[in-house]
Amino acid sequence: MSERLTKSAARNIFYGGSAFFFLLFVGLTAHSHYYVVTESSPSETVTESVARGKHVWEENSCINCHSIMGEGAYFAPELANVWTRYGGRDDAEGARMAIIAWMQSQPSGIEGRRQMPNFNLSDQELNDLVDFLRFTDGIDDQNWPPNDAG
Repeated sequence: MSERLTKSAARNIFYGGSAFFFLLFVGLTAHSHYYVVTESSPSETVTESVARGKHVWEENSCINCHSIMGEGAYFAPELANVWTRYGGRDDAEGARMAIIAWMQSQPSGIEGRRQMPNFNLSDQELNDLVDFLRFTDGIDDQNWPPNDAG
């Protein structure tokens, strides 16, 4: 047996390896898509108000300061679990009112603290945004963020 790798053997290893890893990539992509659609996202809870809330989130560029499920900026708190932090699982109406009151009271004017601008959102937009944040809190994010403070 020859100690030397021939050109045809190298070519076969290259094509075989490329085909193997391409098929592996396609399989993992399909599995990830299946997991997201069937397991991690509660798609049955996507309502019109959740969709409108996501639109409010995007329209006001909230992601430029906040992160949600680890995506976005880290200037302001993570908001994936804000519903839980405000006690939404125990008192949904109280959490809704507290989150809306927080957004309406900004900027707080406290010296030395980062300030959130007041976007002058309508009551409908505020409620839709809270519905979107409530929806994101229900997604199986595999314990992200690692602490309740966000």
